[in-house]
Amino acid sequence: MFRVHDPSVDPDAPGSPALNGSLISANREQMIVACAQEHVNVQLTIEEWEDAPPPFSDGYEDEAKCVLYLRGRMSINDTGRSDSAVGGLRLAGGVGDYGVHVYTRNRAEALRRYAALFEMDVDPLGDEFQQAKKRLEGVEQYLLQLWRES
Repeated sequence: MFRVHDPSVDPDAPGSPALNGSLISANREQMIVACAQEHVNVQLTIEEWEDAPPPFSDGYEDEAKCVLYLRGRMSINDTGRSDSAVGGLRLAGGVGDYGVHVYTRNRAEALRRYAALFEMDVDPLGDEFQQAKKRLEGVEQYLLQLWRES
């Protein structure tokens, strides 16, 4: 899973959103996105729009929406690590409420292919397994679209 938040906010402060079984969990200043699996890196694309983007599918399988208050910057953290994947990304829209759409693609496929790794008759700590696992990186994809609400 990964967390999208204003960099001035402590992501672990009391009142932070907790996973609730849905794609996203959010409060006013941060959002947690629940990935389908937690052992292989996912691909994340971020788009900032001037206005709300038109709805589309383009092969994306699931969607969630929320509104976040951001102070002109945004950070993204892998919740399993202490450092930021994206730290303090400047937003053209400045300070205010941002509409957020999260789209996903290949979640079920990533889970299926990850489970298939364990059906191989090889050592999970061995090179062959690790190379096969590395080829799964980026299969699970996320698109994050945000825009300044008027």
